[in-house]
Amino acid sequence: MEAADEFVKYRSPLVSRYASKEMAYNFSDRKKFTTWRKLWIYLAKAEKALGLPITDAQILELESHAEDIDFAMAAEEERKLRHDVMAHVHTFAHCCPTAAPIIHLGATSCYVGDNTDLIMLRDGFDILLPKLARVIDRLANFAEKYADLPTLGFTHYQPAQLTTVGKRACLWLQDLAMDMRNLQRARDDLRFRGVKGTTGTQASFLQLFQGTMIRCELDRMVTEMAGFKKAYLVTGQTYSRKVDIDSLSNLASLGATVHKICTDIRLLANLKEIEEPFEKEQIGSSAMPYKRNPMRAERCCSLARHLVALLSDPLQTASVQWLERTLDDSANRRISLPESFLTADIILSTLQNITEGLVVYPKVIERHIRHELPFMATENIIMAMVKAGGNRQDCHEKIRVLSQQAAAVVKQEGGDNDLLARVQADPYFTPILGQLDALLDPKTFIGRAPQQLWLF
Repeated sequence: MEAADEFVKYRSPLVSRYASKEMAYNFSDRKKFTTWRKLWIYLAKAEKALGLPITDAQILELESHAEDIDFAMAAEEERKLRHDVMAHVHTFAHCCPTAAPIIHLGATSCYVGDNTDLIMLRDGFDILLPKLARVIDRLANFAEKYADLPTLGFTHYQPAQLTTVGKRACLWLQDLAMDMRNLQRARDDLRFRGVKGTTGTQASFLQLFQGTMIRCELDRMVTEMAGFKKAYLVTGQTYSRKVDIDSLSNLASLGATVHKICTDIRLLANLKEIEEPFEKEQIGSSAMPYKRNPMRAERCCSLARHLVALLSDPLQTASVQWLERTLDDSANRRISLPESFLTADIILSTLQNITEGLVVYPKVIERHIRHELPFMATENIIMAMVKAGGNRQDCHEKIRVLSQQAAAVVKQEGGDNDLLARVQADPYFTPILGQLDALLDPKTFIGRAPQQLWLF
């Protein structure tokens, strides 16, 4: 097929535009079908070791052809047989005529299908975990750098008590650390389906080994060869689809975290307090040349919504698995499992790029603080006046009137907050005029924010 032909059919943006090569390969046909062949080799080796009449020459023949898959032949076989596993059994047998009789011996399709899925899930987590660790590292460096920089806190997206830029980043870090724990736990909890037969009873292997308990040893040997410490104790024809829920729910939770972080960054970009990296020749808008849109954060939010939405697939799939299995899981899982990992992959890569180059504008942050701090400092001013001999109720009324006047200037006239100037001009506050600068020092309003960062 010519390269131009690729542009006349749909291509998933997750692969063509976004995801890393390693994650795209992890869910590729090449990885899938070479893993099938490796599983057939593991099975043959274990069966030989446990006494079945399989020769070294047959094993060697299988191993020598583990990678050279004739995909065209496999596709043609599948068109004829309408069965993907048997198509690849025949394709493998074609290049391994001596070993052909013992390929897939005693196994069901889910031996290769489900076990390969579990390998892909495990390897997918192994790709994601270092990426998440790098994001946490970059964001921790950012938090440390700005641990003491006061900034307006916001509740209900309205100005609230001050925090610090670094402390706010710790809110993001704490969620990401929970995601790291969850992803590691999901990865470590994965087990192998193993060698269980058509309905999970191992009946075919019991027959192969003439009723001996050696079938349990077969399960253990193949599980270890595949790199797993444990296999599920019981299965139907498939491993329980709740395993997919466990995996994808943790990815969806990561998606929620990233969406929150990147939404915060987008809000702060609107305030011009923080910006994501912006390349020298990057174009923010085709119509408005001055714009610096938070496009990376927006991309993360867009993909995170897809990641969260994908969780409904395994939830519904697990709930409708009839008895020992039904095939209405297959087409859904071909989409939902890879897409969840591919989406999480690009989200983390993009978030790493953002956290490595976040730009902070301290002067803008300072201006916003100056605009709001006089209102927040009113209680401090009242307390200082009381200490200087004033009456608390009288002072409260003075501050209330001056605050409303200043608020009217801000809201009705579009002016700056002049509450401080009004306090300085009122003779009533003469006893504390020398304290005003200290009373309005932003660092006295951030509480234990810097210390909380170091505790974290």
